[in-house]
Parts: sequence; C-alpha cells; structure tokens
Amino acid sequence: MTDLVSIQHVSHSFGPTKVLDDVSLNLPPDSYTVLLGPSGSGKTTLLSILGGFLAPEQGRVLIKGADCTAMAPAKRPTATVFQDYALFPHMTIGGNVGFGLRMKGVAKAERDAKARAMLEVVGLAAAFERKPHQLSGGQRQRVALARALVVEPAVLLLDEPLGALDLKLRRQMQDELKAIQKRVGTAFIHVTHDQEEAMALADHVVVMNHGRIEDQGDPERVYARPATRFTATFMGESTIVPGTVLDGMIDTALGRFPAPHDAREVAIRPEHVSLGGALAGAVTDVVYQGSFKRVTARVNGVDLLARLPAETKVTPGETVSLAIDPAHVIVLKD
Repeated sequence: MTDLVSIQHVSHSFGPTKVLDDVSLNLPPDSYTVLLGPSGSGKTTLLSILGGFLAPEQGRVLIKGADCTAMAPAKRPTATVFQDYALFPHMTIGGNVGFGLRMKGVAKAERDAKARAMLEVVGLAAAFERKPHQLSGGQRQRVALARALVVEPAVLLLDEPLGALDLKLRRQMQDELKAIQKRVGTAFIHVTHDQEEAMALADHVVVMNHGRIEDQGDPERVYARPATRFTATFMGESTIVPGTVLDGMIDTALGRFPAPHDAREVAIRPEHVSLGGALAGAVTDVVYQGSFKRVTARVNGVDLLARLPAETKVTPGETVSLAIDPAHVIVLKD
C-alpha cells in the first residue's frame, strides 16, 4: 500500500531549542493516527508543518506522493480543526460549513447542498440556519469538523479538538469522531496529550518525546509491549523496577522474570497485579475510581501499584498478599 503521508527527516528549532529532531513517519490512507506526547514533545509543531503553517528547517513532507514542504496551507490537500473551532459568529452554520467551498469559487447552490450533506454526516442536519452561539460546545466542534471535511481533504489534521470539552462530552465526541472517520474514509491525524483519548481513537499511535518518535504502532501493542521506558510510563501507569540479568532471568525486588541479556528494568501494569499471591505488601494508599480501586502497597521497598476490583475491602495500613502475572511483565532495555 502506498503511503498517503511521508514525513522525511524533518527537524525544526525555535531559537536555541530543537523541537523536532530528524523525525520520519509514514502513514497509510484511511488511518486514524494520534500524535501523543507531553507538552514540548513536538507533536503540535509537527502538525503545523503538515498543515503548511510552518516550514521545517530540514526535511520534506510528501502527501499523495507530492512534495508539499513549501506549499501554502490553502494549496495542499489538508484541512485543520483547531481547539477553539474558529467559527464565524455572524454566519449561519450552513455558511460556516460552506466557507471553504466559497473560497474555492463553488456556486452557492452547490456549496449549500454539500454543506447540508456534511452536516447530516455529523448529525447536525437541522442546524443549517442557526448561528454558532445557539449550539453547545460539542455541536460547535462537529460544525468545525464538517467545515474541514466538506472540502474533501486527503488528510484531516486535528489539534487537540476535544481539549475544551468536559469529560462526559469528550468521551461522547471520541466515539463520534471515530465513527465519522470510518464513514468518510479520510485519514485523520490527531494531536493530544491524553493517553486514554489516544487509545480510544487511534488505529496508529505515535508517541513523541523531546522532538523524537519514541514508539509507534497499534495502540494495543504500544501499551502492552512498549519499545522504551518513556512509552511504558507515559502510556498508562506502571511500576518500574530495576534488576540484574543472569541465565536468561532478571532478578528484581518483586521476583524473577524471563529477560534478554541487555534488560535493565521491568514495568508492571497495575491491572496485572492481583490479590492472593506470595508478595506481602503494606497498603499505603487506596483511591476509589468507580469501576476499580487504585491501590499502592509497599513491597520489598517498592511502591507497587495495583488495580483491584471496586468491591475489594482494603484500607491503608493493612498488609495484603499480592501476585504479579509474569506473562504481562514488560521488560525494558533502556
């Protein structure tokens, strides 16, 4: 399959600070890619370069095989949805959605018809004559999405589009974004620092840190078998434990696990810790989180995180017996 987007050895600096350092990335058509990382990791800068709002100091950006590195945003086959939506308050929703078509010289009857069709795709067919202030935050977000999609971009870029929404609405919009992407078939590239959002949306996650790509792949693999220590700690919670390798096993304060000769640490996800094992731990913290309890227990000098069933009766100060599932222990080499 030919790559839709090819980012080739892209580097960029702001003053003395290098924000992208020799980044290369290939993305297929019809994919939902999430650029994930903390503030300052370079993900938004990379999105700006993809959209043409910033020219890289080094490297190239190819979209559909064409070199778009120096191409203006309006000329390249991309559209961008920003966090603040940037809707025109004086225009109707239909006018907002059709604005890009108007700039391309599309006649009013045709652009109105396309705007109505796209509003139907995002579930807002009845809002054509309304104004932005008459809609909720989630509805305005869908209008911004419709405005970007109606011009039929090859790639839709989303810059933390759910960041301004409350938790319930954000989760609802995650489901809607994924469904819309599957329906229209456009490749989405979405920036976020929210790991849960990334796993809910992406079929391809790109983890960034300090201007480099730490790891990339399908969310399940990146979470279950992260390539680096940073990925293991950023993609969800982990207890990181150092160890020493001898005869194909790594010895740690929490047990012995199979490991290659160059292993240095293991990462243990809290959902792979259960009650009833040989490890004795003094409970130091219990946090009720609805569907589970997040428990911290001091085991052989290590603060071990466990995700236990919500009905578990456990309180700080008591001693519990814990077990670690060795099949899910993550071995780290760096």
